[in-house]
Amino acid sequence: MTFNWKNLILATALLTMASAGAVQAQQPATPAAPPPYFVGNPLGLPINPAPDGKFAPISTNVKVYGAIYSAESCSYDPVRGVIVVPNRGVGQNVQTNNAWISFINHDGSVHTARWVGIQTPGAQRASTPPLVLNEPLGSDIVNGILYLADRDGGTAPGDPSVSVVRTFNMASGLPGKEFRVEKSTGFNDLAIDKAGNIYGTVTAMGDGAQVWKITPDGAASIFFQNLPLVAPNGVAIDPQGNIVVVNIGNPDVITFSPDGKVLKTEKAVQGGNDGLVIMADGTKYVSSVQNGGVSRIRPGQAAELIAQNIPNAASMCYDSGANQLVIPMNANNGLAFIPLK
Repeated sequence: MTFNWKNLILATALLTMASAGAVQAQQPATPAAPPPYFVGNPLGLPINPAPDGKFAPISTNVKVYGAIYSAESCSYDPVRGVIVVPNRGVGQNVQTNNAWISFINHDGSVHTARWVGIQTPGAQRASTPPLVLNEPLGSDIVNGILYLADRDGGTAPGDPSVSVVRTFNMASGLPGKEFRVEKSTGFNDLAIDKAGNIYGTVTAMGDGAQVWKITPDGAASIFFQNLPLVAPNGVAIDPQGNIVVVNIGNPDVITFSPDGKVLKTEKAVQGGNDGLVIMADGTKYVSSVQNGGVSRIRPGQAAELIAQNIPNAASMCYDSGANQLVIPMNANNGLAFIPLK
């Protein structure tokens, strides 16, 4: 019988490789370092932050308008001097974790198309710390923290929605504390007082018409419910620290004391209201998402219309850097600007 040395060599090689693989499989794998958390660049190149920090801004003779999609609210960042707009993206029943935040200049041009939310929904948002931003509605910036009335759930008919107030550090974009309110299906707008208490509205009728209070340590309770709340929407804190709420169901603008007592009720020119801005002198501006007008209510005076026929005039903000009101227009995917005199 002839001995096949080639077969022996081949078998020996295969056995050696298998043994090496078995030894290698027994070695514990070195865990990969978590990817860094980053936020989007202003308009220019590269679009995503470069490892070496290099960035070239877009030419000064180029103006870009847009970056707004299904926005319900805005806030003003006095540090950067930009309008901060949360975009809701597609609904939870289409894709979760699809929202992002844009920075807009005073003239409506784009400063940063996607600041938080540049990460593609999916694995990229599981970076460290993970980014979760589903369908943000109301927003407010207080002491360098962006507060957003977001929600979890609602992905299908059998999946209940749950209110979650999410926060982000305006300096770094890093996600911060979350305030989850299991007994609420979703806040429409929110406002934060000097003590750090969060007030969130639930736009409904009857006992479902509610304003919730969340303390800085996360304790949540119903601050007020039912009449005179009639589908409450916009909420803000006045210069005296009172809580002011506007209704969609009627033109009422209701001022509550911090202990939940009704102090006064004013009337906007129109009903169907959404947005509320309160100036340092107590003047209130109210936007009607249903009727398109903006009411101005000076202290002790009747309301007057200063703008009309704005489609879907949602929860507006005050741009103090340009002395103007800025109003997201919901499904119109734009912002309306009203200079104040």
